[in-house]
Amino acid sequence: MTTAPPPTVSAPALPTEQVYLGHPEKKVTLYFLVTGLLMLLIGVAIGPLQALNYANIDVYQYLPFLKSYYQGLSLHGVLNALVFTTYFISGLLLYLPCRALGVRPNLVVAWAAYWTMTIGVLMAAWAVLGNNATLLYTFYPPLQGSPLFYIGAALLVVGSLIIAAQVIVIWTGWKRSHPGEITPLAAYMSVATWMMWVIASLGLVVEVVVFLIPWSLGWTKGVDPLLARTLFWYTGHAIVYFWVLPAYISWYALLPRQAGGVIASDSMARLSFVLFLLLSTPVGLHHQYSDTGLSIGWKTVQMLLTFLVVVPSMLTAFSVGASLELAAQARGGGGYFGWTRRLPWKDPVFTAQVLAMISFIPGGAGGIVNASLALDTAVHNTAWIPGHFHITVGTATTLTFFAISFWLLPHLTRKPLASVKMALWSAWLWFWGMIIFAVGMHWEGLIGIPRRTYFAGATGLSEMISRAQVPLALTGISGMVLAVAAVLYFTVIFRTLLGRTRVSAQAEVPIPFSQSLAEVEALAGNGGSPKIAGAVRVLERLWVFFALALALVMVMYLPTFISLLLNPHPVPGLRLW
Repeated sequence: MTTAPPPTVSAPALPTEQVYLGHPEKKVTLYFLVTGLLMLLIGVAIGPLQALNYANIDVYQYLPFLKSYYQGLSLHGVLNALVFTTYFISGLLLYLPCRALGVRPNLVVAWAAYWTMTIGVLMAAWAVLGNNATLLYTFYPPLQGSPLFYIGAALLVVGSLIIAAQVIVIWTGWKRSHPGEITPLAAYMSVATWMMWVIASLGLVVEVVVFLIPWSLGWTKGVDPLLARTLFWYTGHAIVYFWVLPAYISWYALLPRQAGGVIASDSMARLSFVLFLLLSTPVGLHHQYSDTGLSIGWKTVQMLLTFLVVVPSMLTAFSVGASLELAAQARGGGGYFGWTRRLPWKDPVFTAQVLAMISFIPGGAGGIVNASLALDTAVHNTAWIPGHFHITVGTATTLTFFAISFWLLPHLTRKPLASVKMALWSAWLWFWGMIIFAVGMHWEGLIGIPRRTYFAGATGLSEMISRAQVPLALTGISGMVLAVAAVLYFTVIFRTLLGRTRVSAQAEVPIPFSQSLAEVEALAGNGGSPKIAGAVRVLERLWVFFALALALVMVMYLPTFISLLLNPHPVPGLRLW
C-alpha cells in the first residue's frame, strides 16, 4: 500500500531546493499538476449548477457573476475536459517516462511548455469570463468568439505538443544508447500516447490556426461550419483516448505494485497501446452521423473502426483484472470472486482506480450505442451524451487522476498525504455521485431531454418533465453528492500541499513501477532477465506503428477533406449570447 503515511520527521520543512535536489524535474511536474487541479477546482464548482439545471432547478439567476447557463457550461466543459486534463497529462507523462528511462528532461523546454500553456489559458479565460467566448466545449462555427479564446486554445495545444516532442526525442535518444533493450513499460505507453496525440491534435490545430483565428480577427469573411465540425471531431473523439490512456498507464504499469502484485502480461499491455495508436483517430465521423454533406460510406467505415477500439479495451480489462487477481492471491485470496476481499480497499490510491475501472464498464457499453449508426439516432444530442462522458472522462479518467495525485503529490513534495480516510471518502462519493448522475442523465436522454439546453428556464416542456421526475431528482441529488466529494478531495490536496511536515529522502513515497510476472518468475528461476518474446520486439518499433497510424488516418479522412475543400460554404460569424 503506497499511500500509507511513511515515517515522518517532526522537524520544520526542509528548504525547497533540497526536496528537488537530484530530480529538479519534480518542480515543473508539480507546477503542471497543481495548475491543472486549480483549473479542475473552478470547473467542478460549476458542476452542481449544471446538475441542478437538469433537475429543473434554476440557480443561475441568482449568480450575477455568470451571465447565462451557457457561459457556465462553457467554463465547466473547457476547464474540466480541456484544461485540467492537458495540464495533468503533460506533467504526468513527462515525469513518468523520464524516471522510467533514467533520463532528465530539458528543463528549459519543459518550463517553456508550461508557460506557453499558462499564457494560453489566461487568454482564453479572459475571453470566457468576460462572456466573449460562450461557445461551449465544441466551439462550433458560426458561433464566433473572441480571438483571445482561439489563440489561447491553440497555445494550450502547442504546450502539450512541446512536451510530446520532448518525450519522443528523449525516448529516441535512449533507444540509440541502449541498442537491443526493451523500453520500460511506463515509458513505452507514454511514448505511444504522445505519438497518438501528435496525430490526433492535427485536426484541432488546423481548424483553429488556419480557419478560426483568421476568421475571428476579421481577416476572412466566413468559415464552412461542416468543414470546421469535421476538423473538430477528427480530434474531438481521439482526445478522449488522450484523456483515458494515462489512466490505462496507471492501471497497467503502477496499480499492480500498489495492489501488492505484478503485471500479468507485459506484451498484452504493449499490444493494447499499439492498437490505440492505430485506431484512436480515424473514427471521428461517428460523431457526425446526423450531418448531411458527408459520405454515408465513410461514416460506416469509421463506425466499424470505432467498434474495433473495443478490442484493446477488452485486452485491458482482462490483463488488469488478472494482475489484480495475482495481487490478491499473493495476499492469500482465492475462489472465483472471494479473492477480491484481499485487495487493499483501505488504500485510496488503489480504491479510486478500481472504482474508476468499474465505472468504465457501463461507460464503454454506452459508447458502443453512441458509435452505432442506427442506435445513435435515438440518443444523439440528448442528455444521454453528457451522461456517457461523465462516467468515462468524468469518472474513469478523473478518479484515476485523483488516485495518482494521492501518491504523486506526496512523492514530489515529500509531504505525507494529509488524510487517508478523507481521501478514501472522496473517492467513494465521487464514484457514487457520478454513477447516480449517469443514471439520471441516460434516463433523461431516453425520454428525449436535449443536451446543451437551459432546461430549467425552458418553456413548453411540461409533458416531457412530467415523465422525467425520477431521473430529474437523481441528477439533482448527484450534483450535491459530487459537491461533497469535491470538497473532501480538495481539502486533502490543499492540506497536503500546504502542510509543513516533510519526510526524509529515504522515506519518500516511491514511484510504483511494477514488475511483470515474467520478470519475477525469471528472477526466481535463474536470477536473470526474462526471455524477450518476438512479439515484444515487433511491438517495440513504435515509429513503424506511428507511420501506419498516420497512413490509416490519411486514407480515412483525405477524401472527405478534399470534397469539403472543393465545395466550401463559408458563413459569417454569429453571436447569440
